[in-house]
Amino acid sequence: MEEHRQGPHSAAVTTSVEIEVRGLSIYTHHGVTEAEREIGQRLEIDVSFDVPDCDAVLTDRLEDTVDYAEVCDIVALGATERSYKTLERLCHVIGERLMERFACESVRVRATKPEPPVPLAVSEVAVEVVHERPIPDDQEEESD
Repeated sequence: MEEHRQGPHSAAVTTSVEIEVRGLSIYTHHGVTEAEREIGQRLEIDVSFDVPDCDAVLTDRLEDTVDYAEVCDIVALGATERSYKTLERLCHVIGERLMERFACESVRVRATKPEPPVPLAVSEVAVEVVHERPIPDDQEEESD
């Protein structure tokens, strides 16, 4: 989070920015069964993450924020470059890449598989993985 002062008599205001991309639909080859990995299926992926030091709140300049298309490209590449048996692993890999690229403190990745191959009627299954950077010991002591 970043402190911004609006004027000489304003109190410091803490601003937090979170980016969300919802419903990114990608054809993938993930799953437990060989048929799922061979034939493939559509997944819907949602991501949200914090943006540390987002100057766009003050400047209104595109270059001071996150490019949503780049976020989608990172997610799509992570979802299509190889096959995983579990959605947990897929979400983990995507989350790591987003944290590395955007230096976020936390990332939430949700992968939804519509109409999964299970013996009962189920509209969808989903897995959500949350990554959070640990708080350094010296910062934990300050907040106590």
